[in-house]
Order: sequence, then structure tokens, then C-alpha cells
Amino acid sequence: MPKEIKRILVRTAGIILVVLGILGLALPFLQGILFLAIGLILLSVASPRARAWIASHTMRYPKFHSLVQKTGKWITDIIGTVDADENHSGGTQ
Repeated sequence: MPKEIKRILVRTAGIILVVLGILGLALPFLQGILFLAIGLILLSVASPRARAWIASHTMRYPKFHSLVQKTGKWITDIIGTVDADENHSGGTQ
């Protein structure tokens, strides 16, 4: 699959999951935090800007930061790289 199509699909899935996460914070039957976390990690895989934002906001909590990095690397191993920055390591630079 071409990298541009893959990037669009990953970003779209990330945005949809973030929106569902925001809705889930208000609705009792959706798991808001789970959808937000997965959506943000997908966006970090597809966007250097989102990756930098997440890295800067998780640095305060080293265990959570490590989890985000591992999850991002795991997703990247499954779907491959999708952003222009080929040398990222799943969550930080």
C-alpha cells in the first residue's frame, strides 16, 4: 500500500478514535480514556507534530512515557512507517 494512503488512513482512524474518546468522556457507555489513548498514539505514528506533543506531555511520567513509546513502536512494527520522519522510535526523537 502506498505510504500516502497509509498515512491518510492512520490519521483518519486516529482522529475518529480521538473524537470517540472525547464523546466517551461524557457518555457512560464509551471508554473515553481508552479511545483517546489509542487515537493519540495512532496520530503520533502518523504525524511528527503529534509525536512531539505527546512526548512533551508524557515526559513528566516516565512509566507512562515508556508505555507510549513501546506502544508506538509496536504499532509501527505492525503497519510500518507512515510519516515523512523515517527515524522516529515510536514516540520520541
